[in-house]
Amino acid sequence: MKDFFEAINTFLWAAPLIVGIMGTGLILTLVLGGLQFRKLGFALRNTLLKVFDKSHKDHDGDISPFAALSTALAATVGTGNIVGVSLAIILGGPGAIFWMWVAAIFGMATKFSEVSLALAFRENKDGRFVGGPMYYIKNGLGKDGLAKTFALFAGIAVFGIGNSTQSNAIAGVLKSNYNINPVITGLILAIIVGFVIVGGISSISKVTSKLVPLMSLLYILGSIYLLFLNRAYIIPAFKSIFLGAFSPASLGGSFVGLTFKQVISSGVARGVFTNEAGLGSSPIAHASASTDHPCRQGLWGMSEVFVDTIIICTMTALVILTSQISWTSSSDASSLVANAFAESTNYGSYVVSIGLTLFALSTIMGWAYYGETALTYLFGDKIVIPYRILYIIFVFVGANVDLGLVWIIANILNALMALPNLYALIMLGPVVKRLATDFFKDPTRIRKSPDEYKDLLNIK
Repeated sequence: MKDFFEAINTFLWAAPLIVGIMGTGLILTLVLGGLQFRKLGFALRNTLLKVFDKSHKDHDGDISPFAALSTALAATVGTGNIVGVSLAIILGGPGAIFWMWVAAIFGMATKFSEVSLALAFRENKDGRFVGGPMYYIKNGLGKDGLAKTFALFAGIAVFGIGNSTQSNAIAGVLKSNYNINPVITGLILAIIVGFVIVGGISSISKVTSKLVPLMSLLYILGSIYLLFLNRAYIIPAFKSIFLGAFSPASLGGSFVGLTFKQVISSGVARGVFTNEAGLGSSPIAHASASTDHPCRQGLWGMSEVFVDTIIICTMTALVILTSQISWTSSSDASSLVANAFAESTNYGSYVVSIGLTLFALSTIMGWAYYGETALTYLFGDKIVIPYRILYIIFVFVGANVDLGLVWIIANILNALMALPNLYALIMLGPVVKRLATDFFKDPTRIRKSPDEYKDLLNIK
């Protein structure tokens, strides 16, 4: 049974998903006229440099744009940014990092589109704003059945991808580094998560808006310090990335047998897994943001991919590639990244263990809202309390069992989530184009009402 599901998982995360996600990113890049290249500087200036802007309070929404970004980043910045990058290097060599960057560049157009559509087609449910792929599939394409398919995949996948596998990673790193009993870890995690998710998106966003900047800053500063110690190897590291991206055999050693296809697939797959562009998950968090125009929040989505992959994942990759650890012969992603960080200083091990713990914990919190929104779409508000109880139980269980088949099935469901979302993004590409054109005619103009752009959605 495990071999059967593993074969399905390998197939989905190989050609179908890579072609689908990269192809969608390319199509949206063309439709939007290379928006991520033309407007990246504008996006960063008007998002990350305006985190304390309070003007959003005058607009519809439940939480601030930054809080929405933090919740989305909480879910995307996870174990993939540490262990996933290490695995990409093991499977595809240093060149995989180049293709991870490429996936992120196209992913910016995808994430901009996802988030913009999530805001454009969101609904007001008893004074609470909800949105995401299921809503823009239903309201934008008129395909409620396809919307329910996405919601079903997301509602089940959340217990694996966003929950039990994350608590398992935390329990593992605390057990190996500090000999903490997984039962204790699972119990503490379940209590923390329970207190946070009981208040819904407002409570989750309050925690993540403080946790995400703190954990990201600590990890980046720790990585920069290690790179300073190994600064003599930074240029060779970049050289190996660019050479390995197109000619892995030129690096010699174990890379002689690597094919161009392996390098690309390793980098793209791990890149998608870290920033989730195209999977349809983070637009669910962004849909709650208070904003005057969908594309203004779309800029935050673009910045999300930049922070997640271009900054944090690159830091992990450079620490590994500048270390003297034999990453060319390593087969264990967790050990490779741990040894690379611990090589130059004893503080390095703390960077990994604390970073992995906080990253995984934030993912559990962010995905809690994704699952709740997806299942509420299917079953209504009556599912909220049972879902939260079950979610907390899975946090504890995940920390104490060998997940095995659960991880594989969750990975499959995560891939299946992307398929209806990618279809919707391509079909609704013209809507995103109209919204973007309207917004960038005068991005400083504040829209007083959604009626000012509703006619662009072809909704009567």
